Amino acid sequence: MLTNKLKRQWSEGRPAINGWLSIGDAFTAEIMAAQGYDSLTIDIQHGALDYARALTMFQAMRASGVTLIARVPWREPGIIMKMLDAGAQGIICPMVNSAQDAAEFVSFMRYPPNGQRSFGPTRATFAYGGYGIAADDQVLALAMIETQQGLDNLEAIAGTPGLDGIYIGPADLTLTTQKGRLPPGFDREEPEMVALIQRVLHVCKQTGIRSCLHCGTPEYAARAIDWGFDLTTVSGDSRLLSAAAAASVATWRELTGQASSPPASKGQY
Repeated sequence: MLTNKLKRQWSEGRPAINGWLSIGDAFTAEIMAAQGYDSLTIDIQHGALDYARALTMFQAMRASGVTLIARVPWREPGIIMKMLDAGAQGIICPMVNSAQDAAEFVSFMRYPPNGQRSFGPTRATFAYGGYGIAADDQVLALAMIETQQGLDNLEAIAGTPGLDGIYIGPADLTLTTQKGRLPPGFDREEPEMVALIQRVLHVCKQTGIRSCLHCGTPEYAARAIDWGFDLTTVSGDSRLLSAAAAASVATWRELTGQASSPPASKGQY
């Protein structure tokens, strides 16, 4: 039977660290799942992968016991239900801008009479040793607040029955609220952006739902936990790979005194 470890962790008052997977590869996912994250999110919206790859990644991570989440491309019932059937224990839904959006999203997550999810949990039944209407209480519905419209309707969104939490996407939130005055990105230091992020946190606390923030570094993520966030995402597979590779090459060049290689000329692979 599906038991969501992340929900239990939160009920015990412990915050969580989430990892981010945008490389569509089961081995990469398996490696990430062995590193001690509380949860891992497969990014189907912007990641270099599709449903078929996500399914094999879920399979590769099954033995780790980490809570498995998917960020879907949009608020569309087919992909949300299909990812739940594949074994997702939580769904992050982008661009939730109104209470109506949030209610619709929540309805895709739960079976009748609590929602309109279609029954057919093919892999989920196998993966969790039994799967039924009780899953309604275990799957997590996390709405992304990324726009000025979402902020304007924040209290109504947060008060949506069945919504478990709000996940802040700082890059899009900066783009839409600052109208191009600031570049998109994580780990915002601008007072106006910190105020917006903390406002979302405060509303989540008021309404009794969970608050989640996408971060670029563990240092910023730790600050967010100190503010009161329940979950922080710390970077992701592609960024971690590129950063580790760049650091390794830079160290080698420093120790050997070898300059960087010139860039490949046009026409070379």
